[in-house]
Amino acid sequence: MQTTPVILSGGAGTRLWPLSRNATPKQLLRLLGSETLIQSAARRAPAENGFRAPLIVAGEAHLTEIEAQLAEIGVAPRAIVLEPAGRNTAPAVALAALMLPEDELMLVMPSDHIINDVDAFRAAIARAKPLAQDGWLVTFGITPDRPETGYGYIETAESIAEGVHRVARFVEKPPLETAKAYLETGRFYWNAGIFLLRAGSFLAELRRHAPDIDAAVRHSVADAAHEGPILRPDRASFLASPSDSIDYAVMEKAERVAVVPVEMGWSDIGAFNALLEQLPRDAAGNAVGGDVIALDTADCLIRSEGPLVAAIGVSNVTIIATDDAVLVVANERAQDVKRIIDTLKANGRHNMS
Repeated sequence: MQTTPVILSGGAGTRLWPLSRNATPKQLLRLLGSETLIQSAARRAPAENGFRAPLIVAGEAHLTEIEAQLAEIGVAPRAIVLEPAGRNTAPAVALAALMLPEDELMLVMPSDHIINDVDAFRAAIARAKPLAQDGWLVTFGITPDRPETGYGYIETAESIAEGVHRVARFVEKPPLETAKAYLETGRFYWNAGIFLLRAGSFLAELRRHAPDIDAAVRHSVADAAHEGPILRPDRASFLASPSDSIDYAVMEKAERVAVVPVEMGWSDIGAFNALLEQLPRDAAGNAVGGDVIALDTADCLIRSEGPLVAAIGVSNVTIIATDDAVLVVANERAQDVKRIIDTLKANGRHNMS
């Protein structure tokens, strides 16, 4: 049974503004070195480890850049499916599933996450594979190292194979005291949004639990335009689909859902404080990039893509400068950067978002 990596590249990365924009979302940026996040995602599941060429689900606006970045690392995608509009992850995964034989496995991965221990990731996939081949919908749970309120959680039930548990329930982002209680039980894992699914099994569950999504996506693929490896689903049909996540539409409702707990150095780089954790720092705890002077400054992320940025006597802040914008935010408020995007849009400044 073949396994095709399905890389979802529809995210906007709004909490990493002003680096991440609609035209250049975070998965297309070189945030952690010489590779972009989507390049790193494509490298995680290579042919030499038994994977087929990746299938990318993305938006039309990013097609040229995605093609260029994949070519840069020598990856020829099996297909690039261009969503006519964002409809969340359930329709996106359905688009990919309809491109594959029903008995093929899909390794569904967001394009904008990092995994530092790729060997651990591949070992987790190997544990998941027999269950997925048997029709289970398998997700991967990240072993938590702190009571995080920014992630959803997965509660495990009984063991059903070595290193694999039945899912008891999915839990939304909890308040801090609840997250602390989850950590103490040892039964809860962060929901990474990574799945191993048999294409036919996923589509059967989608038909059962979200028939409107299934019907709309099927019609959009049936009337799609093909151009080599590029598929453009019919816009009108696709827009008829409800917008829903794979968790809400399928995973929380299906009966045969399993989770593989794994420690693999995972981060979704969801905000600047998460990016700071991944970057090398100086003796004062600062991560700096570009033309920066930092004096008597500690535990800061300071990055310039243009003008000189000089900081004196500050701590625990992020300062990001681009050609047309400067962000200053306290590290503990990093999740609130999305509010700036909301404000820009409310003020009609869509070109800045």
